[in-house]
Amino acid sequence: MSFKLPESVLVVVHTADLEVLLIERATRPGFWQSVTGSLERGDEGVDAAAARELREETGIDAARGSLRRWKLAYTFEIYQQWRHRFGPGVTYNTEHVLSLALPRRAPVTLAPGEHTDFACCHGARRRCAASPGPTATPSSCWARAL
Repeated sequence: MSFKLPESVLVVVHTADLEVLLIERATRPGFWQSVTGSLERGDEGVDAAAARELREETGIDAARGSLRRWKLAYTFEIYQQWRHRFGPGVTYNTEHVLSLALPRRAPVTLAPGEHTDFACCHGARRRCAASPGPTATPSSCWARAL
């Protein structure tokens, strides 16, 4: 069995107008997040892992925008129910924060089985843009842009 590395990335995808892309986890309906994922190999760099996760989870090519490391990483305890995915004795993960600045909305293709929906939130207002109401839906502004 191949264990996951306890090092991951979190990529905040946003437009110049501060529209932030969120994706809903298939295994946790109602749980919205940015793009995340683990480094696959010890020699895979953080930027390469971020570009791979963007492509896998959203279909967005990092070359469409500007990928930037925030020089920020969080170390957190891995939930007990997920520890079997990591090597024996591994209890903490370090997650590197990056952003992908896009000039405008990009088409999104979700990873089947991993995510069920996507939406955008306007970062400056801190509320999701959907029609109608404050909750993100498939008719979000990212979807309407396609």
